[in-house]
Amino acid sequence: MPTTNDPISDLLTRIRNALIIRHMTVVMPSTKVLVSLANILKREGYIESYEVSASKPQSQLKIHLLYRKDKESAISGLKRVSKPGLRVYVGKGEIPRVYGGIGTALISTSLGMMTGGQAWRKGIGGELVGYVW
Repeated sequence: MPTTNDPISDLLTRIRNALIIRHMTVVMPSTKVLVSLANILKREGYIESYEVSASKPQSQLKIHLLYRKDKESAISGLKRVSKPGLRVYVGKGEIPRVYGGIGTALISTSLGMMTGGQAWRKGIGGELVGYVW
């Protein structure tokens, strides 16, 4: 599989495309950052589960998407905010609320990847990676 300069954007795009055509799973090369993002999505109830398979030459991240009974996806939208060409940083008092608290802001901090609410409670800022709602 070819490598990408922005694996986070690749993850969000693959999930977005899979939701459009109602796929049940998404498979991509695994990195620590992508696994931590998948963990946040699982914990916040946006995906059903994820698994990392240790295969050669690179391990694979498999995300199982969550659909409700009416075939509606648990994820309504995904947006990448900080890009490799233009990083966006927020302080502890500038953490945005996505759709009035319905969505989730994804923030990369010195303590690792976390939601905007977790970063706000810990009183730290970081790079605003994206939004999920």
